[in-house]
Amino acid sequence: MQRSKSFSVVTVAALVALAGFSVGLAASAATPAEPSGQAVTGAWQHHHVNFNYYGVTALYSCDGLENNVRALLLHLGARKGAKVSARGCPHGSTIPGHYAIVDVEFDALSPSSDATGTVPAQWMPVEVSPTHPYFMSHGDCELIDEMKDLISKNFSLREVNYRTDCVPYQLNIDDFSIKAQALKALPAPPSSDVKGY
Repeated sequence: MQRSKSFSVVTVAALVALAGFSVGLAASAATPAEPSGQAVTGAWQHHHVNFNYYGVTALYSCDGLENNVRALLLHLGARKGAKVSARGCPHGSTIPGHYAIVDVEFDALSPSSDATGTVPAQWMPVEVSPTHPYFMSHGDCELIDEMKDLISKNFSLREVNYRTDCVPYQLNIDDFSIKAQALKALPAPPSSDVKGY
């Protein structure tokens, strides 16, 4: 995946992460306590969110920002077809810069026991760090920091540990981390179109 991102790093920190702050986000009271791996039902809910990206360590182009944010939404369980639009990049959509306005529209699952309109789902462990998933990297700390409200308020997550320790102009090996269980849709069972004779 083309990232269209550059780093303006004055000092790269030694491979020791600075002591960060950890913010544990409590799951909503409506979230059931089913164990991880057990099938549950969920309903898609539509979300429309805006946020501003301002980075000094990682400079994104609008195109690169759209790609990374969309991939992150899908990783956390958003429905395919998530729309991400970045604008306001000072040098055009393909040139990395410090600033962008990001508009996001997507569907995410919420626990639901209604008889209609639900889909089979499961609580699954998710992780976001500088090395996971593959499209994340050192320097994405500012992006994860600015997406905190979007992620924590628009996805069904439980047992959340959301940590950022962004130091301007420095790259650290462990400057951000999200660990949680996310409610994700189960893949549809394959349809059997084979007719017996």
